[in-house]
Amino acid sequence: MSRIGKNPVSIPQGVDVNIQDNVITVKGKLGELSQEISQGITANIEDATIILERASESKNHKSQHGLMRALLQNMVLGVSQGFTKELELVGVGYRASNQGQKLDLALGFSHNIVLELAPEVKVETISEKGKNPIVKLTSYDKQLVGQVAAKIRSFRKPEPYKGKGVKFVGEQLRRKAGKSA
Repeated sequence: MSRIGKNPVSIPQGVDVNIQDNVITVKGKLGELSQEISQGITANIEDATIILERASESKNHKSQHGLMRALLQNMVLGVSQGFTKELELVGVGYRASNQGQKLDLALGFSHNIVLELAPEVKVETISEKGKNPIVKLTSYDKQLVGQVAAKIRSFRKPEPYKGKGVKFVGEQLRRKAGKSA
């Protein structure tokens, strides 16, 4: 049995879960998410937990079992707690600012990059003197916040010599030695 798939998903207080026609809808204080369940996977709600079972021991059903459980866990955590990604802009003159859902990034190009974010993603920019600017993304959808963070990082990936670029807070970079004199 799948080690991830066999674990039950606990439903915290204030989260509603509905299962109708192979679609699971999770509603909480932060928002509402829905996911279609794969063929061969069945979901049952038993006293504040969701248990997923698969139809057979085929490789496809095993992989879908673990995937559906992980997606369901992320949905429940998202609508109850939310997810946050923080990006750090490392480099001289790299700046970030936001007006509502528009993120304005100065990353050393001839022009600023203006990114219009989805309404589900809340953006906050933190600029302190003497420290690198930080872009903080918050959402109840884990996939969406990760996708937006990856898009922002792709504008200027950290380079291995000086470490300049957009990196995740806490990310360890592989640094290279420069030219030897």
